[in-house]
Amino acid sequence: MIGLLGKKVGMSQLFDAEGQQIPVTVVEAGPCFVTAVRTKEKDGYVAAQLGYDVVKEKRLTKAEMGSLRKANLAALNLLKEFRTNDISNLSVGSELRADNFEVGEFVDVRGISIGKGFQGVVKRLNYKGGASKGHGSMFGRVPGSIGAQAGGRGCRKKVRKGKGLPGQMGNEKVCVKSLKVMKVDAENNLLVLKGSVPGFEGGYLVICSALKGGKRNPWKVRGGKQESSKETPAAASKTENPPEGTKASS
Repeated sequence: MIGLLGKKVGMSQLFDAEGQQIPVTVVEAGPCFVTAVRTKEKDGYVAAQLGYDVVKEKRLTKAEMGSLRKANLAALNLLKEFRTNDISNLSVGSELRADNFEVGEFVDVRGISIGKGFQGVVKRLNYKGGASKGHGSMFGRVPGSIGAQAGGRGCRKKVRKGKGLPGQMGNEKVCVKSLKVMKVDAENNLLVLKGSVPGFEGGYLVICSALKGGKRNPWKVRGGKQESSKETPAAASKTENPPEGTKASS
């Protein structure tokens, strides 16, 4: 299994050869950097830990920054381990991009769903609600009876475990399985996936090879190690801007 970390950019649409509309989601996948490699001999399992999204160092704890400095990497906001069978071409600091996936491949996408606050059972659990709409009806968008009388008169009601009730809706881990990869733009770190993915625009996502129908491709590594925390994508973009008082050449 291979995987990448990314962000949800937004939804769009494509048209096939027959003119049929296909809803798609654009995902920014990478660049990710290998922050640690787990081996069977040392750790008891085989995995690769990836880091994504360069941020300011003050946003991380000292422990997190310490482990990243040992790997000679910049401050990365999201860390995630991927269990894999082959780590022969991976090393700490290796860069991984969207071209680890191919057009036509199927992937599983995990994320945090959009939170919708406290909701009733009709919206949260698709309850039908009461049938009576007359004046004085007390049975509308309510769950109804939540349990039978336990014991004799005056005893407390016993609510069975797992009974659906009003409560928090959304803001939970969701996995959407077997989404087809429609397009891959490795230079801009973009994946176009058929259908929708969980979360809001800008939310973090975990993209990995689908358990059902996914390919078992080897990792594709681009470039070598990140030389220092100063040579991060964020720092490189700052150097491209001309200093104050000067004009950029046209």
